[in-house]
Amino acid sequence: MRVRPAGLMRWLRRILLVVFGVPVLLAIGMSLVDSYRRRGKKAKPFPVTPPHRSAVGDGTLTTYTFGQDLYDDMLAAIGRAQHQIFFETYIWKGDEIGQRFKNALSEAADRGVEVYCIYDSFANLVVPPQFKRFPREMLVLRYPVYPAGWRFFDLSRYGRDHRKILVVDDDVAFVGGYNIGSAYATEWRDTHVRITGPAVWDLRRAFADFWNLNRRRHLRGQRPLLIETSSVWEPTLRVHRNVPRQWMFPIRSVYLEAINRASRNIWLTTAYFLPDEDLVDALKAAAGRGVDVRLLLPLKSNHVVADWLSRGYFTQLLEAGVRILRYRDAMVHAKTATVDGTWSTIGTANIDRLSLTGNYEINLEIIDASVAAQMEEIFRRDESNCLELTSAEWEARDVHRKFTELVLSPLRPFL
Repeated sequence: MRVRPAGLMRWLRRILLVVFGVPVLLAIGMSLVDSYRRRGKKAKPFPVTPPHRSAVGDGTLTTYTFGQDLYDDMLAAIGRAQHQIFFETYIWKGDEIGQRFKNALSEAADRGVEVYCIYDSFANLVVPPQFKRFPREMLVLRYPVYPAGWRFFDLSRYGRDHRKILVVDDDVAFVGGYNIGSAYATEWRDTHVRITGPAVWDLRRAFADFWNLNRRRHLRGQRPLLIETSSVWEPTLRVHRNVPRQWMFPIRSVYLEAINRASRNIWLTTAYFLPDEDLVDALKAAAGRGVDVRLLLPLKSNHVVADWLSRGYFTQLLEAGVRILRYRDAMVHAKTATVDGTWSTIGTANIDRLSLTGNYEINLEIIDASVAAQMEEIFRRDESNCLELTSAEWEARDVHRKFTELVLSPLRPFL
């Protein structure tokens, strides 16, 4: 019996509806239930490491693991600004902390400092519109909710701006995982750094390049941002940028290179773990050759669907000898790794497809033993607040959990 084309297409539509529609509906339902359950809940206190400064090349690098410490130093740097401020964030809450930053930037503009700000409009849809009205003296680029414009066919134009950068004059810069908001000040465990030296110029250029690439020429204040470029290359600290518009995604390659070279340890912390198979295979291969591979994740993140999708990798990682540590009682949002007591990375990119091959991201690559030692100390402190997942525990999970993981798995390539 011959199948008619119309009938075949009808069957294909039904299959696609089942394969993708059911997981999407389940994901929406899980997110709504999780959001309801979280209402009014506060994170419990968690161990933190005080800010620590290390000399790196011709500059310094200071690590932060507690938001309030970071915000105090960022606001102090803004208060000392004399010439120019570049401020870029993914989320900018309209709460007490968000208002403090807005006030500090406005006051800097009032005293004659050039203040440039960038934030992602999609990430701030729930922020009150009145908060997003800025003084004329502040030059603000609102990265649009829909950035593709008429070029809907151009996939390079769909990346979100997930970066978090502050550069003050030519002297100091901050970069890392922290967004701006009161909850992040005390309730989230994240990692950020303050740097001085030649790498500050790399972050200045990263901000200016994004501004010039995405500015709206017809809007007030969005003129080209022209800056000088430092002629100094800092060999121990490199800035790597993912730029979807130019199909540049070096951060993934930096991770793969470090993992493949590892001979002693790989200690990796990420808020969301949805890697491609190359990254999974690299971690498994490292564990197979005797490297101490540890993966630190939230026990429960702020995105329940991402948690469930990441579990699809646990069986093969545990079988390969990778240790999986789950951070409890608070959201760990850090995006860091350290390898062999020499190499480290700190930045904005998670180990997922959106960060590594989709969004605008920025990570530091640091080749320095003192910074690696500090990152190992931070990891051990975080590990003290973790529950380790064992193979026996994982294999004994309920049937309905295994079924849910299976149903959601078609969504994994899209996150």
